[in-house]
Amino acid sequence: QVTLVESGGGSVQAGGSLRLSCAASGYTSTRYCMAWFRRVPGKEREGVAALLTDSRFVYYSDSVKGRFTISRDDAKSTLYLQMHSLKPEDTAMYYCAADARQFCMGVRREINYAYWGQGTQVTVSS
Repeated sequence: QVTLVESGGGSVQAGGSLRLSCAASGYTSTRYCMAWFRRVPGKEREGVAALLTDSRFVYYSDSVKGRFTISRDDAKSTLYLQMHSLKPEDTAMYYCAADARQFCMGVRREINYAYWGQGTQVTVSS
C-alpha cells in the first residue's frame, strides 16, 4: 500500500511562489506514474503535472506550463511541484497521485491513479 502525504500549501499573493511536497512510502513496484492534481470546489480534479519515475517523461497542462515544475527526489521518495508566477486562478486543493505502471497514459484522468494524498490547500490572492 502506497501512502502519499502532501505539504507546502499556503497563502501567497499573485506573482509569488510555493513548493509543494509529496512524501511517499510503501513502494512495491519499480516504476510509478506520479502526478499533481488540483480541485476547485464544484469542479472535477484537474491534472496539472505528471512524471514517470526512472524516465524523462514529464507532462504539464497548458494552464501551468512554463510556471510549474514537477520533480522527484528518489533518495527522499518525495515528489515536488515548484510553482512560480502564481495566479488567483491557481487557488485550489492540490493532490498528489501515483500509480504503478510502466508508462504514463491518460495522465489527466483521476481513474488512472490508485493512490492519493489528502491534499494541501493553495490560496493565491490578487
